[in-house]
Amino acid sequence: MTYDDIATNGLVLLGCGKMGSAMLEGWLKGGLPAASVYVIDPNPSDWLQSTGVHINTDLPKAPAIVLVAVKPQMMGAALPTLQAMGNGPTLFISVAAGTPLKHFEAVLGADTPIIRAMPNTPAAIGQGITAVVGNAHSSEAHLDVADSLLTAIGEVVRLKAESQIDAVTGVSGSGPAYVFHLIECLAAAGEAQGLAPELAMQLAKATVAGAGALAMQADETPAQLRVNVTSPNGTTQAGLDVLMDSETGLPPLLRHTVAAATNRSKDLARDA
Repeated sequence: MTYDDIATNGLVLLGCGKMGSAMLEGWLKGGLPAASVYVIDPNPSDWLQSTGVHINTDLPKAPAIVLVAVKPQMMGAALPTLQAMGNGPTLFISVAAGTPLKHFEAVLGADTPIIRAMPNTPAAIGQGITAVVGNAHSSEAHLDVADSLLTAIGEVVRLKAESQIDAVTGVSGSGPAYVFHLIECLAAAGEAQGLAPELAMQLAKATVAGAGALAMQADETPAQLRVNVTSPNGTTQAGLDVLMDSETGLPPLLRHTVAAATNRSKDLARDA
């Protein structure tokens, strides 16, 4: 399925907040005609209204794609409105956290092709990473379509099983918040050593952003990059001796952090 196929049969976007808007912007820039997109959103933004897409109008009976981007707490009310599109050729793609495939199958029908996706917040600037997994009625072609749509907001990886979604949530789904807190802590530590707050924050933001960009672009592994900047008995080594402590340092702390987020994701899926 190509953008031409989607343009012919239509794409329905259920929810157009930050994530939905980021995807829509990428699709339109990629050549998807605005007239082929139907957005359902109770509070359409000024930007959305300027795009030329259909907003809160009658939907095609059998669109090529329905992409569900509502908040999990809105899923119960929103999803049943699309029930008539289930058990047919329409591919459903969900980027809603905490809602398992079985929930969509229960509402839309067991024969519906459904793909569950877990993006993260850097998707808002096209720098996200999204993990996808499909149900039994999702083919390789369906996954290819999901890949092409979701690359509008960053990288896409495929999972072998839905059970991996919880760990993905713990690592990349929740991970940006961990990094934001790292920036906060790094800046606060700089202040404690006598730097002005504004300078400490500027240094922390640029350091984390620059290190991340280098890790993405370099041929070396992050471990090797760390070695490259660590002189024996130097300042970096002194800091790493604290950070890499196997009992009190970052390794056990992050294991506990990711495990807590993963377990919470499992709880939410059970409650869905």
